[in-house]
Amino acid sequence: MPNLVVISTTAVPDYVRGSLSRWLTEPAPGLYVGSISARVRDALWEQVSAAVGEGAAVCVHPTDNEQRYVIKTAGERRRQVMDFDGLQLIAFRDLNPPWQENQNEQLPF
Repeated sequence: MPNLVVISTTAVPDYVRGSLSRWLTEPAPGLYVGSISARVRDALWEQVSAAVGEGAAVCVHPTDNEQRYVIKTAGERRRQVMDFDGLQLIAFRDLNPPWQENQNEQLPF
């Protein structure tokens, strides 16, 4: 049975965008929405996450858990999905850790 899938991309190669647009609708740049089977969704996400390169991608689709959806990510960005007792929450990474501010100082550890 098809389910709603949302995939958001940032700075991915053009061929990734082409693959996504074959199966999903692109209502805004880098945002893909559609109703596809779990098998197609998983195969498509495998291709996207393998080819994301310097970019990033996020996939949200329904599943049988407390939140009723799952978030998958590929690529490095400031936001990270963290699992807290079965709930997926978003944590922000510090892009400029304090020990990188002054390269001449010794590390605290």
